Amino acid sequence: MSALHLVPGAPQPEPARPLQALARVSFGPVPIDFDRLAAEIPAVQSGLALAGDADLELRLACTGPEELRAVSAALLRAGAAHVHVDLVLRALVPTHPVLRPVP
Repeated sequence: MSALHLVPGAPQPEPARPLQALARVSFGPVPIDFDRLAAEIPAVQSGLALAGDADLELRLACTGPEELRAVSAALLRAGAAHVHVDLVLRALVPTHPVLRPVP
């Protein structure tokens, strides 16, 4: 039997991120830097720049409701005028067959 030894300074495993959400962000007077957000907020998985009611849509993966609230607050501090968050209940994938070209 061997003992488990912790190595000081060893990288910690990434926390599980089971809470999926979409955040629709409207800019304030200054546009938000998406690349900076993604670098500073680990929950940001990807984003879309939009033309319409919102300026950004961010796909988030959070460790729980506390992190989701913290991300929303961070977006407002970063200059967002409005943040609307929707929880993702499940992913939908089309089941139609893939069309192949006729030879």
